[in-house]
Amino acid sequence: MRNLEKKARFIYLYLLPLLCLLLCSHFAGAQSSLNTGQPTTLTNTPQRDTNANKSNTSKWKRQDARIYFKKLNSERIYTPDTETHIFHRLPFSQPWNRDLGNFGSPTQSLMFVPEDRLGPTLGYHVMDVYRFNLDSLNYYNTTRPYSVFSFHLGSKLEQLSQIMVTENIKPNWNFSVEYHKTVSPGSYLTARNNHDNANFTTNYLSPNQHYEVHAALVYNKEQHDENGGLANPGQLDSIDYNDRKTVSTQYQNELYSITRSPVFNVQRDFGVLLQHSYTWGRGDTLYNQDSTSYTYKLTPRFRITHKLELSTEKHDFKDLTPDSLRYTSLFNHAFSNQGYYTPALSDTVFSEQRWFWIDNRLLLNGLFGKVGNQLEFNAGIGNRFDEFATAYGSGINRTNMISNYLIGEIKKEALQSGEWFYHANAQFFFTGTDAGDFLLHGTLGRDLKNNAGSVEVGFQQQLNDAPYNYTIYENEYTTINTSFNKESVTEAYGSLQSNRFRFSAGVKVYLIDNYIYINEAQRPAQYTDPFNLTELWVRKVIKIGSLVLDNELVYQEKTGSAPVNIPTLLGRHQLSYERGLFGNALRLVAGIQVQYNTSYHPAGYDPLLNRFYYQTSYVPPPKNNFPECSVFFNFRVTRRFRAFVTADELQEAFLQEPKINYPGYPAQDVAIRFGFAWVLIN
Repeated sequence: MRNLEKKARFIYLYLLPLLCLLLCSHFAGAQSSLNTGQPTTLTNTPQRDTNANKSNTSKWKRQDARIYFKKLNSERIYTPDTETHIFHRLPFSQPWNRDLGNFGSPTQSLMFVPEDRLGPTLGYHVMDVYRFNLDSLNYYNTTRPYSVFSFHLGSKLEQLSQIMVTENIKPNWNFSVEYHKTVSPGSYLTARNNHDNANFTTNYLSPNQHYEVHAALVYNKEQHDENGGLANPGQLDSIDYNDRKTVSTQYQNELYSITRSPVFNVQRDFGVLLQHSYTWGRGDTLYNQDSTSYTYKLTPRFRITHKLELSTEKHDFKDLTPDSLRYTSLFNHAFSNQGYYTPALSDTVFSEQRWFWIDNRLLLNGLFGKVGNQLEFNAGIGNRFDEFATAYGSGINRTNMISNYLIGEIKKEALQSGEWFYHANAQFFFTGTDAGDFLLHGTLGRDLKNNAGSVEVGFQQQLNDAPYNYTIYENEYTTINTSFNKESVTEAYGSLQSNRFRFSAGVKVYLIDNYIYINEAQRPAQYTDPFNLTELWVRKVIKIGSLVLDNELVYQEKTGSAPVNIPTLLGRHQLSYERGLFGNALRLVAGIQVQYNTSYHPAGYDPLLNRFYYQTSYVPPPKNNFPECSVFFNFRVTRRFRAFVTADELQEAFLQEPKINYPGYPAQDVAIRFGFAWVLIN
């Protein structure tokens, strides 16, 4: 029985990472130990560098637990978060994201953030905060099996479950799996969200440190039931509608369901990343004083890197009880089942857009200097294949394109206190539909000594084409094609951060030309006049004994009549009592948080396009702009267990009316939330 258990454990924990690595290529030959910062025992006395042929891994499982992670193509080391100061804040809403009033619904930042696009893109971004992205995953290394389980429970059956498991198969080979499940029916009718997000990563470094592999898989599915917003916002003022489930919504249809909407958007994507490289350099062996243990060190000088990414993404819109009034901005059609759900009748509105792409790039890397303080540059070429398709029930239109691009980069990271860091990269498409698109980016900064902080300045210039979903909309009843000039986004920024003085500040200045957006008619449009937009932010934490006052302010200003919906001033202030007990084994944090913004025209949300749009006809009344208030209690036991209890939107208890996040979409009612995060180390 014990042998069967061992075999089962091997299959589930080791087989999947092994298959991923076998797909990449054969491993480089020699055997040696990874430099983990700990000595290991020799079984034989090596000669010269022939110790690279020894396994030398006998003690790694006996080390004290140590876990860290890195990002792809970076040597900066990060440790898992154990912070309690802001642990109570709603996930996916930081720093300034605002949803439709239901956890898991489409979000938009109150700070202006241009869409990140270069080359061919599909263009759906309102669910990005919930998704895993191939290029921003964590690659772990741990001396012991490490797991984190967290659970979040809120009013109206709002739930978020998260689990992350990571383990080193060997000191030089790790894998991790992470899964998020989000379910939230919402305070109002037919606004259910149901998301599944998962990723798998593995990283391997050959014993002689010449061959390295990073591989990843991501899967994201976000399903949002559309209620179209409130049908009669005046009902919010009446005590007859204190139960928000009785407030009428635009798309509710009891003949279809009393809990689900007949109108919904679903987005799915699956992606694979494989990056492997071979490094040439000088190897050296460092022995301890009595020559019983050693570490192997490679000083890299030249590297060849191959990166492969492929992804498939699908976005579905479906309306099972179509009403012609919903579609006047797109088309005119009289439906046979006008607003009713009758399975025998086939009238529906269905549109599906798909995107499949493969990206291959080959890079040549040069490295100079000592390990831990190296200057790296790389240059290479990339090729990608993109296929876009729009399906509309009775047919499908496809568009294929092949693109080639050049890429180059130079960087030096600050891995030690007091070092300068700089980074410059460029990418240029020279063939394909998006030929001429480019990205230029450069940043320069310094990590200040003695944990004083860092200072950084940077510049970015980007030229891009409109996303696919801006250029075509199609269903069984209409086809709308639109063309745009290339959009130009120039950005200059600077920031200062000081951990010692608990202070940070920054500025960003955008210059945008041919801005692509959704206009008030809820159609894709282009604003051809160039405009500037400036953002300033500052954060200062004041600590007096056990009292902590955390202050954040953001100021934004745009020029002219640019079609951008942003408040001029944002603020968030948190006053908390924070104290450690029993030698800081128990950490307590309790307090109040207030968040506000000045009056402005909030963006509108279009369920049919699954996008936010520019609007100027609605401004929330002054009483609706009252600051949002929360009280919370957080605690931590050692660094293994954290928990919180918080009450949000308390201002509604006095105003008797919820804040309006977007036209027709109120924020949630007063809500009680509870959550915890539990670290398990085997």
